[in-house]
Amino acid sequence: MALGARLELRQGQGLVITPQLQQAIKLLQLSNLELEAFVEGELERNPLLQRDERESEPDRDEAPRESDDGVSEHLADHAAAADMDAAHDQASPGEHATGDAQEAQHAGGAVDWSKAGKGGSFEDTEDFEGRLTREKTLAEHLHDQLAVARLSPTQNAIAAILIDGVDDGGYLRIDLLETAERLGCELAPVEDVLTTLQGFEPTGVFARDVRECLMLQLKERDRCDPAMVALLDNLELLARRDMNALRRVCGVDDEDLRDMVAELRGLTPRPGAAFGGEPSQPVAPDVFVREGLGGLWHVELNTDTLPRLLIDQRYHARVAGGARTDQEKVFVSDCMASANWLVKSLDQRAKTILKVASEIVRQQDGFLAFGVEHLRPLNLKTVADAIGMHESTVSRVTSNKYIATPRGLFELKFFFTSSIASTSGGEAHSAESVRHKIKQLIDTERGERDVHSDDRIVEILKETGVDIARRTVAKYREAMRIPSSVERRRMLKEAV
Repeated sequence: MALGARLELRQGQGLVITPQLQQAIKLLQLSNLELEAFVEGELERNPLLQRDERESEPDRDEAPRESDDGVSEHLADHAAAADMDAAHDQASPGEHATGDAQEAQHAGGAVDWSKAGKGGSFEDTEDFEGRLTREKTLAEHLHDQLAVARLSPTQNAIAAILIDGVDDGGYLRIDLLETAERLGCELAPVEDVLTTLQGFEPTGVFARDVRECLMLQLKERDRCDPAMVALLDNLELLARRDMNALRRVCGVDDEDLRDMVAELRGLTPRPGAAFGGEPSQPVAPDVFVREGLGGLWHVELNTDTLPRLLIDQRYHARVAGGARTDQEKVFVSDCMASANWLVKSLDQRAKTILKVASEIVRQQDGFLAFGVEHLRPLNLKTVADAIGMHESTVSRVTSNKYIATPRGLFELKFFFTSSIASTSGGEAHSAESVRHKIKQLIDTERGERDVHSDDRIVEILKETGVDIARRTVAKYREAMRIPSSVERRRMLKEAV
């Protein structure tokens, strides 16, 4: 059989991810701080883009950008600095745009965010751009542990607020009762979540004072005996070096006291100090929710976090007319295409965030009105189907986006909770509401005969319309750090 070279033509279809489409997807999932940094870079790179500051500088349009004589020199400098290969890859803004987004602009190309009430979605593709690594902050370290802690949606919400209340030293600086009132729940679940968080690394984090911080570290070392507890209860005597008084209150001799003090000095009074990195920045909400008349909720974008850009059409006309070489002409054309696409992408991003947030608020109005125990079962598909978007789009929108509500500031992902089926075939029950019912049943136990086994709890819940398995009850009970029925009976017997 003879071997030879030949040329064949084949026709096929495939999805091409253009640079513009990649940019649109990237913008959709950026936080408002990351978006600001991205826009700053585009303003430096693209001479046709300007920040819209006309409210503070009303006469700005009257000032010339530069003399006509300098246009060619200006173009030559920018064209030489630009990466022309990357510029050639930029397609015209209309070729690959998807959805029914319309331009909502001022004169000159500035986006009017007040009109960003309706719009389509981005076509979804995987984002191939990685993120730069850097040293984690204490808050990021705690959130990473929270992500694998397998807490309930309600517990996650409480935990997120408690993490926000931790200072650089690792101490909790917010009041638990105020947090419970803000979330519309009892104090007990907040205290339960705090107990879980105090098991996070670094040991001692989430303590409310130095004594509790040292206590947590000693408990981990299994060194929290009565003498050591007495020493922690009298740290003011240690500060005054009153060793005689310390010996009396601790009930130890000189040698034991020296060992105890040495062990205490080996602990870390500021466990969070080991984490450096960037200074913490307050989270700015992307969306506001306010209660209106008749129990309606008003959802609006936080315009302070949205970049206001305009395309300088007059400057474009001047530099386009002054372009002399082919390189300069291509550079101007690419800058205009890139500027147009960025304006459209920012507009679409705002519309999509508002559309997703509005549907989430509609689904979770019970939480806003009555508190954390009224979270409804919700997943990405439910929201995506309701607003005509893809699940991956909703997922990107809800990442790193925050909503300010009368009950506090929450990440949009917080509102997605799992569900438990109904025995009657009706509306499903939120997993958190089922956990709350289990805890209520156990809290009513007053004697050995009142203790409910997991099987009995399953029966009681099924009588109320909750279809749940015994292993699920056990899992929820263990997550709430509630002992088994055998252990609870023993505890009640010992209490009597």
